[in-house]
Amino acid sequence: MDNQDLLERIQSLVEEEHRLRDSTSTGAGDDSARLAQLEAQLDQCWDLLRQRRAKKNAGENPDDAEPRPVDEVEGYRQ
Repeated sequence: MDNQDLLERIQSLVEEEHRLRDSTSTGAGDDSARLAQLEAQLDQCWDLLRQRRAKKNAGENPDDAEPRPVDEVEGYRQ
């Protein structure tokens, strides 16, 4: 997966997140579990994108970057 693929995946996840949040705010159902999954997947995608960019800037192969486990990326301090 290259950077463009990651950005497209992120955009897709964000669009789904927005749809779910809109439907939840209008009382169309409780999608909190799916929202939590989306947030975790987004965190993983953003982390992988940052890893790829850092490797490229360091002169390394960005394809060597690998997704980190959800519990690891969810534990990052912002």
